[in-house]
Amino acid sequence: MAVSYVPRTLERALEKARRSFPAVVLTGPRQSGKTTLLRRRFGALRYVSLEPPDVRAAALADPRGFLAHWAPPVILDEIQHAPELLPFIKEAVDERRSRTGQYLLSGSQNLLLMRSVSESLAGRAAVLRLLPLSRRELDAQPDAPLPWEGRSRRRNGTPRSPGEFWRSALRGGYPEIAAHPRRDAGMWLASYVQTYLERDVRALRQVGDLGQFQVFLRALAARSAQLLNLADLGRDLGLALNTVKAWLSVLEATHQVIILRPYFANVGKRLVKTPKVYFTDTGVLCYLTGLKDPQHAASGPLAGAIAETAVVTEVAKAYWHRGQEPRLWFWRTSTGEEVDLLVETASGIVAVEAKATATPAPPMAQGIVRARALVRGIRSPGYVVHLGDSGLPLGPGAVALPLGML
Repeated sequence: MAVSYVPRTLERALEKARRSFPAVVLTGPRQSGKTTLLRRRFGALRYVSLEPPDVRAAALADPRGFLAHWAPPVILDEIQHAPELLPFIKEAVDERRSRTGQYLLSGSQNLLLMRSVSESLAGRAAVLRLLPLSRRELDAQPDAPLPWEGRSRRRNGTPRSPGEFWRSALRGGYPEIAAHPRRDAGMWLASYVQTYLERDVRALRQVGDLGQFQVFLRALAARSAQLLNLADLGRDLGLALNTVKAWLSVLEATHQVIILRPYFANVGKRLVKTPKVYFTDTGVLCYLTGLKDPQHAASGPLAGAIAETAVVTEVAKAYWHRGQEPRLWFWRTSTGEEVDLLVETASGIVAVEAKATATPAPPMAQGIVRARALVRGIRSPGYVVHLGDSGLPLGPGAVALPLGML
């Protein structure tokens, strides 16, 4: 059955930002639900999209006249198509600096949009990020706390089975798929990737050969959740290191990937400095790696990477969708001791391991135990997040946590 609207965690932060700043900028990947969220929450406001060529031409021909016609409070959608408007929005905001909620702006190309926002609206705009749907949003619990936050633990219904996890991982979290469960996810994702290549990437000058960039995308997806050696990747693809770095920055800027960097601490060992990369949507990851059915995903060599991606992106979305910047790292020593995710919080560092199994066992917590011995500030307990339904202790300072409880 189709779902008309999935409530988003970001709604509260969006309301707060609108009451606190003259302008609010909502950014995120294409099709993540930005327009739907703004129109759902602020349906009484005037709305104009800058995507149609005639509207964009009118805005650029007479910016002051355009803004006078679309007087605040107003939603200006797809603002990245007309960044030239931003200095004039600044001018209009400064005329009524104490008035909040004048302009709600949305756009999907973070690289160009944020450069223009930082130049024109610094100190005048709150910037929020909306990614594809999180698991808590899909479970109709958008405001559920993370397990280590000390508030009441949420849970209703039956924990998801591993089969349900793999089916949902293949579909991903883009609202268009979530709202229409019968829609062919593979076909939609193929169209999405092609649209992303043709529209977002073509607009960024670092990418010349779209065919080569698509090969790069697939090669990067195959390395998801692994240590990413950019020189090796470039050598495998016949690309210069600077090209690989530029293309990776394009993916990060357009919210397609999260780059996780190693946590540095004085542990008397040389820590690995290579980053890890995660796609922000498991559906896109599975599509790019050619995975089409749950059994293939669950039994294939990328099963661990998919489960790890699901955990890392769920935590990242939990913070971003509250209007907070997540402070996420991974920990790994030169001898191979590692923890998939370290989460910096006000009360210490939380260690999280992701496992593509429904049967957690104490050896899976060895990395957490070792990290607690070597890194100051790691809280107890650490969490081994798995695909089963059992929450149980796995030794001193570590517990098993079903993914549904994350």
